[in-house]
Amino acid sequence: MKVLVSILIFILLTVACTSKQASTPTGEELPYFHTADFTPIWITEKAQLDTLHTISNFEFTNQNNQKITSQNLKGKIHVANFFFTICPSLCPKIMGNMKQVQEAFKADKNLLIASYSVMPNRDSVTVLQEYANKNKIIDHKWLLMTGDKKQIYDIARKSYFADENLGIQKGENDFLHTENFILVDKNLHIRGIYNGTLQLEIEQLIKDIKTLESEK
Repeated sequence: MKVLVSILIFILLTVACTSKQASTPTGEELPYFHTADFTPIWITEKAQLDTLHTISNFEFTNQNNQKITSQNLKGKIHVANFFFTICPSLCPKIMGNMKQVQEAFKADKNLLIASYSVMPNRDSVTVLQEYANKNKIIDHKWLLMTGDKKQIYDIARKSYFADENLGIQKGENDFLHTENFILVDKNLHIRGIYNGTLQLEIEQLIKDIKTLESEK
């Protein structure tokens, strides 16, 4: 009888462990972020992808006066951030760190960088082009974008969940300024958020991009 009980306990423990392993991330998978509080979630079925948050449609203009929409980003991994060209303190460091991402994936056709100006009225196409030349930005790799201010702020706060402060939503008249880099996969799902001022976070971002590239 004791032997039978021991066997039953062993079977139950084996089933429980197997079930737990099937639903637990392997450590090599990146989570998805569906809400502005950036609570990570993992999916167990591909059908769940259709229910997850994605970056909304948009149309802006890049430093080469080309129209850029969300379709230009779909099918590629991209890293997004928000900046303005005359920012005296935070932006130079942030954009310098983003340049590390550009250099790490210089020859990689699967990655784009999308930087949206939060002062689009000042950051015209000409200004963005001068900024790109000055900072040795690779045009086909790194998009500097300008456009309608309301649309940029909507995309920032509603699509990328940028500039959120403990869940408090800011109004459209509140200035948008964030040091965050947002990692987005080929299907326009958010997969990571990083502090663009910290070297360790940039190194992690580069590792996570490589993880995404190996994702099936």
